Amino acid sequence: MIEIKIDTEFIKLDSFLKFAGATTLGSESKFFIQNGDVKVNGEVELRRGKKLYPGDKIEFQGETYTVL
Repeated sequence: MIEIKIDTEFIKLDSFLKFAGATTLGSESKFFIQNGDVKVNGEVELRRGKKLYPGDKIEFQGETYTVL
């Protein structure tokens, strides 16, 4: 599990993937999200603007990330 600390109240899913280093471009994040390749708290998430808060868990390409 990879823990990613944010300094704001929330972060949007597409921005989180880029911030965490899981993707290199925002457009790449958008592609994976719309393709159904990302899970948030165990559920497939198709909204790239989904707000993530501390405690949320994101699963992507065999890795699990936790928002701190």
